[in-house]
Amino acid sequence: MTRNPDRCPTHPGELLREDVLPATGKSKAEIARLLGVSRQHLYDLLAERKPVSPEVAVRIAKLFGTAPLFWIRMQGAYDAWHASRKVDVSAIPTLRNVPGASATA
Repeated sequence: MTRNPDRCPTHPGELLREDVLPATGKSKAEIARLLGVSRQHLYDLLAERKPVSPEVAVRIAKLFGTAPLFWIRMQGAYDAWHASRKVDVSAIPTLRNVPGASATA
């Protein structure tokens, strides 16, 4: 199944807020303590006001038994989707056949 390019990817905070944290039965304050981050930082992440940094991704991955790259890629997809709609690239040419460059966008 191909992803709809017009649909914004899910922010990792939404996944944590809607699915992961409720499944633990623990309070947000307890999760913040276990992660070693402030409650405010966790609340900002859950409200999608802050991104998941690589450092926080490592903490989340350890706590929930996942891979850090899962959280980093999820954040990257979210950030890239927004950037591609905000940044004007109309004046930048596309170079073809550059060795080492990926053919996928």
